[in-house]
Amino acid sequence: MGELVTVRVCEGISRGFAADARARIAAVVGGADALVESLRVRVATLGAAASPGGADRAGVLTQVNAEVDGRRIRVQEAAADLGEALDRLTEGLRVRMAAVTSGWTPRPWPRRIRTRALLTTVAPGTPDGPPAAVARAGLPDPAGPPRIVRRKRAQLVWCSPDAAARTMDAMDYDIHLFTDPATETDAVVYRVGPTGYRLARTVAAGPPTRPAVPLTLSPCGAPELTEDQAAARLAAAELPYLFFAQPGSGRGRVLYRRFDGGLGLIAAAS
Repeated sequence: MGELVTVRVCEGISRGFAADARARIAAVVGGADALVESLRVRVATLGAAASPGGADRAGVLTQVNAEVDGRRIRVQEAAADLGEALDRLTEGLRVRMAAVTSGWTPRPWPRRIRTRALLTTVAPGTPDGPPAAVARAGLPDPAGPPRIVRRKRAQLVWCSPDAAARTMDAMDYDIHLFTDPATETDAVVYRVGPTGYRLARTVAAGPPTRPAVPLTLSPCGAPELTEDQAAARLAAAELPYLFFAQPGSGRGRVLYRRFDGGLGLIAAAS
């Protein structure tokens, strides 16, 4: 089973840790009653350059991507050290594989979310916004104002909010951008209280018909903002992510905080 697992580690992380990660991930996969395609693990340090002790003292980011019974899954975890990061990753993979093979059920809420290169514990948020951070795990905090360091252009999938929510869970996202065919508008589902799932669209519309996911609905359309305006609003409100519409086209966009402290932007490819 180990030949299915590919581990890529960044500078500063020992080959011994890579071998340990491969063995532990292979054990999780080997103990599962599921067809698992090639599985890729990536391990990187957060802020290692600023930490004299290297990976043992800086934050660690781990991610695994795989295909289980024909469905793509992803698990991403951050922690203060290598051991904790691997513990979180293997447990997250075990839970994600079980969820995919046994049928979808709503994820518990509240849950830990990741923001600003930090692990954050959150309480249920306001009805129309992401949850508010109430604690930090001590990972390095980036200096200076956040800026967009990565842009992703994607062909948005036309799917129901139910399908979008299930994709969000399988891929370990806290927000997922898609196009809602019922309204022909770009939309997001994201993790927030009280049910753990909320739907927002670029243009306000009524609730979906008989959703299987316990969705709440934002009554407002997404604000039209430039990239600079969106970044300023996200920073001022200390949000983990922000859904907004591009002026002129009205297409939906998502601005989010990366683990390295910068911002990422997701936008429709056309």
